[in-house]
Amino acid sequence: MYGYDGDSIASALHSQGVKKFTTSQKYDRPRGFFCGIGKCSSCLMRVNGVPNVRTCIAPLTDSVYVETQDKLPLLPSAEFKEKPKKTVEVDILVIGAGPAGLCAAIEAVNQNATVLIVDENQFVGGQLVKQTHKFFGSKQEKAGTRGIYIAKELEKEIQDLQKKGKIDLMLDSTVIGYYEVDKKNYHKFGVVKREKYQNTLYEANCKVAIFACGAMENMLLFPGNDLPGVYGAGAVQTLMNVYGVKPGNKVLMVGAGNVGLIVSYQLIQAGIDVSYVLEAAPKIGGYNVHAAKLRRCGVPILTSYSIKEVYGKEKVEGALIVKLDDRWEPIKGSEKKVKCDTVCLAIGLTPSTRLLFQTGVNLVFIPEAGGYIALHDDLMHTSVKGLYVSGDASGIEEASTAMVEGKIAGLASAVSLGYDKNKDLLKKYKIELKNLRAGPFGEKPRIANEKIVKQMEKKYA
Repeated sequence: MYGYDGDSIASALHSQGVKKFTTSQKYDRPRGFFCGIGKCSSCLMRVNGVPNVRTCIAPLTDSVYVETQDKLPLLPSAEFKEKPKKTVEVDILVIGAGPAGLCAAIEAVNQNATVLIVDENQFVGGQLVKQTHKFFGSKQEKAGTRGIYIAKELEKEIQDLQKKGKIDLMLDSTVIGYYEVDKKNYHKFGVVKREKYQNTLYEANCKVAIFACGAMENMLLFPGNDLPGVYGAGAVQTLMNVYGVKPGNKVLMVGAGNVGLIVSYQLIQAGIDVSYVLEAAPKIGGYNVHAAKLRRCGVPILTSYSIKEVYGKEKVEGALIVKLDDRWEPIKGSEKKVKCDTVCLAIGLTPSTRLLFQTGVNLVFIPEAGGYIALHDDLMHTSVKGLYVSGDASGIEEASTAMVEGKIAGLASAVSLGYDKNKDLLKKYKIELKNLRAGPFGEKPRIANEKIVKQMEKKYA
């Protein structure tokens, strides 16, 4: 098989028509691509003798040997040579190179702090690299600019800072754990950098860490939800907009929020048939302008409808949809078969907090924020000194909000270390954040923020 420079292993396999990547250990069922960002276990394969490689983020290399994993993975057959641990010491460690992490890093470096960014992907930009639609809002919120171009702008800023020796960037690298604060009050993290599947372990010591870890795709419970061909919306965008690979030919979209509506239109632009957009609520959750584009293309949007079952042997071959009553219960006899080879779930995100749980920060469940989040103040500082959050890891919102939160976290963290070159910008950024949450579509984030502030004040008054 073949692929192109910049492909992931999973995208190259997809382009060759391979959708089954592995078999589940417990149920012996086929598994395939689901999240596309390395945060689930559906794409694990054996690569050059190494088991459990996340092929959705693993870069394609020449003459790579890839195998499916059946049942329990065997011990590695590849030879591993023990390498000495390397140590890195910086003022600020930024975990995640998405919109929040990049903005945080740029802001901190502009204050003259030393910064290391770590991200497990091959490129920076996070979710921006797949967002081909134009942003809404004001000029300062990048209105009228496509997400992919915002990612390029931020990447150019990072590259300029790298050339000046003001920032370090580790891609294809994973922060694997948080350990302890040492005698010099440095936070200690373990980082693994992958280079052609030969891992190098780093000990990263920092005075401050900013968690910009993003979010994970939500899943719905229904028979067949594990079949290859059931994707999260972000994974569909990754295949289409990053790697230029069609996820399928006929798609059933579940969820009519902004993401579901926008991705449906992008599918149509790629020449893919969207049979239906389903929404369990009585009305759509996204902007009417996005829904109108779909309706003009002849795509039915069914409200008070959900997916009941997906069927197929080795991959998706069709689905059963059902109408819901006012109690969100399926109405007997309303089932309808839909022929499709792809089911796209656009049903929201959950903040990525697995690494945060290791640090001892105070995490609470706030539904409006998308799940468990670290309590933080208006400077994005958590309950543990020196640890900050920003972006979806602090509550699910838009990329515009993530960028402003990143700026606040980056600036505030640098100021806390004594770098106060432009600390007056904090007031400006706080006002921007408040304006972004104004209006009817900012209601959930406003409620979430109020709960976060209230609980933070209560616990640490």
